Amino acid sequence: MYCKLNTANNSLNTAYSKLNTEKMDQLKKIGQLFSPAAFIHDTEENILEMESLIRNQHIGGITFFHSRYSAAANFEKRQEKLVYKDTLEKLQALIQRYQKISKTPLLISIDAEFGLAMRLENTPQYPYAITLGAMSEKEIDLIFETGYRIGKDLRDIGIHLNFAPVADINTNPKNPVIGYRSFGRDRNKVSNFALAMYKGMVKAGIGACYKHFPGHGDTDVDSHLGLPVINKSKAKLLEEELYPFIEGIKDGIDMIMVGHLAAPALCHGKNTPASISRDIITGFLKGELGFKGLVVSDALNMKSVSDMYPEPGRLEWEAFHAGNDILCFSENVSEATKLIAEKASSIQVDVSFQKIMKLKETLGLFDQSSIRFQGFDWDSHHAFNQQLAKEYITVISENESVPKIPMDLHNRKTALVSVYKGKDNLFFQGIDPNNLIPKFEISHNVDFDFQKLVDFESILIALFVPSAKPINHFGLETQLMKKITELIANKNVELFLFGTPLVLSELPDFEKMQKIVCAYQDFEVTQKETARYFLG
Repeated sequence: MYCKLNTANNSLNTAYSKLNTEKMDQLKKIGQLFSPAAFIHDTEENILEMESLIRNQHIGGITFFHSRYSAAANFEKRQEKLVYKDTLEKLQALIQRYQKISKTPLLISIDAEFGLAMRLENTPQYPYAITLGAMSEKEIDLIFETGYRIGKDLRDIGIHLNFAPVADINTNPKNPVIGYRSFGRDRNKVSNFALAMYKGMVKAGIGACYKHFPGHGDTDVDSHLGLPVINKSKAKLLEEELYPFIEGIKDGIDMIMVGHLAAPALCHGKNTPASISRDIITGFLKGELGFKGLVVSDALNMKSVSDMYPEPGRLEWEAFHAGNDILCFSENVSEATKLIAEKASSIQVDVSFQKIMKLKETLGLFDQSSIRFQGFDWDSHHAFNQQLAKEYITVISENESVPKIPMDLHNRKTALVSVYKGKDNLFFQGIDPNNLIPKFEISHNVDFDFQKLVDFESILIALFVPSAKPINHFGLETQLMKKITELIANKNVELFLFGTPLVLSELPDFEKMQKIVCAYQDFEVTQKETARYFLG
């Protein structure tokens, strides 16, 4: 059973044993609304600036990101490159340092949709949502367990809130920002899996958050860069995008993040971003849908909204006035605090403030002793990922008109070709432990002579997709994909895809392959399980 943060009937004079909220003045209460970004690999100068916000602005929380370099990747249309050391140790030290100087315990949050590894190197990674979405709904207990394990990893190092799960339905294959982050196209599976993930995290003792309301799945614009607009009728939105959120609200979810996307049908025909639309948040989400929990803005530095108001603090005021309780990634906390104090009613401030205090109490922030991290149980983690792999490895295409590659590969007529990973990968080792089958590896198109494959009748290709993000064709070289397409035309080809199936759009004529098996992840345990699958 998980605790609801229904504040509709809560007294605004609620007293907490370790914090007398009545004595906090209005500016300090407003400060609790903010959760600015902190970067783990920041300079000491940046860290001192954050300490100033804690001391002088009384911020309520901090949202951690890896580094300013990786955070900028979304805005510069490039892949993230995580090249720093000791990220986990630095994060733990910063959490302790910041908590020590805060008079009110800080709500520490992070984006960890597939585990801490989304932000920190050398930490547990779980499958992407699209991977989990390949599993049968009969295995929903494994989705719950995934959420629980993610939550436990976060809780053990001092994080209280995970901005996950993604409840968006991935109905647009050209979506530049959701894709692998969604459980899929089926609204019922997305709804059920999101709720199971949410409950698992809450069971672990952390907060969780549905996103991106009212639904970011059927968009073709990245809201980090511009404003997506969903031009659907209200009836269609209720039937599709909004369905998982509505079902989650019925089941008692306590937190929703509102995205920077416009839904004119919910906003009197206006293209106002939902995150700053009073019609959508206060009128529709809280009013019509009856949501009583915490509403969180998506990051307020995103280009879809950040350039709308040149006056520092105005964007934050608009977001708060619209109905957000927590303002994420504000870059103008001081100015925004003053503007909200001038414009907002004391009742609205108190309602949001009490929600935040109640969340902190529910998550045990006022009773926390120092975190004593004992390390991750890597054996248990790998065993669980192996258990998941058995359920998500999927045949996504099979052409009966093309001869199958024989299970006994030792006929010297079949070659194993690894793309973007060495030929000594664990998948090939599992298929051919005695190293009897000809193997090749391709890292770049210009480095490989395709004439080497001329004499083989069958080719088994293992494609290790460089990136789950569609930026720059998922990291795939266009010319190399054309060369592989030529193989399809002249050879019997089976493809084992270690990555998102969305990359098939980069492979012309992929349906002509004899078989395509999607393993989704390139985890070591997944490669081993895929080899077992191939061998029957």
